[in-house]
Amino acid sequence: MNQIEVLAPMAGITDGDFCKGLLNHGFDMVTLGGYNADPPTTNAGREIISRGRPEFDIPPEDLLEHIDKQTRLIKDQDFWNGQISVNLRSVNPEPIIEISRLKNVDVVEINAHCRQPEITDLGCGQELLKQPLHLEKFVKEVVKKSKSRVSVKIRANVPEVDDIQIAKTIEKSNANYLHVDAMKPGFDTADYDLIESIHDETNLFIIGNNSIKSIESARKMLSSGADGISIARAAISGTLSFDLSKI
Repeated sequence: MNQIEVLAPMAGITDGDFCKGLLNHGFDMVTLGGYNADPPTTNAGREIISRGRPEFDIPPEDLLEHIDKQTRLIKDQDFWNGQISVNLRSVNPEPIIEISRLKNVDVVEINAHCRQPEITDLGCGQELLKQPLHLEKFVKEVVKKSKSRVSVKIRANVPEVDDIQIAKTIEKSNANYLHVDAMKPGFDTADYDLIESIHDETNLFIIGNNSIKSIESARKMLSSGADGISIARAAISGTLSFDLSKI
């Protein structure tokens, strides 16, 4: 599979209009979300909003229609033939499986990444990384019943979490992509050593994320073993300061 460049999810920001504005920068995949896909995570999202953080607030009963509309905004751009991913938080796999059946959704991404306490208190987001058996069962259920490909986004270097064990768990679950926010606490660069270790220990398709804000950092992520890169904060202004075609 060829290298891919992904516009990564940013809660409360990455919707259809935002993605549409960045298509001409050369992204192979854009990711909507992250979205809260069931009542518990939706309620948690509203608590996050109440303390001033950006977050999508879509009632669960409206989410399918909302995502369908956002995907059509993107797919209607005839010049672009990339993939659409949707990053989702949910207590159970069923809402994610349901969203995978939408016509224009190419990839559903299980969010094992969010660190907001309102989400982790539900056992969602990065809290899933502390429950490898539950994570394996969750991912396997989505993979088994999904009509689209499946990605799992994780946060690296979470205390009490063995990142290599988690990567092997996700590989065992037959997910198509492992999306790694390779954050390295105390450093302004990604944990490239971890990306290399996951590459050496698994056969997963790795999408490397964190601190990619230049051609040089993108190339470093790929040379460390990532099969693709994803970009978030460098694109938050609605543009990109470097040319993806030169990576």
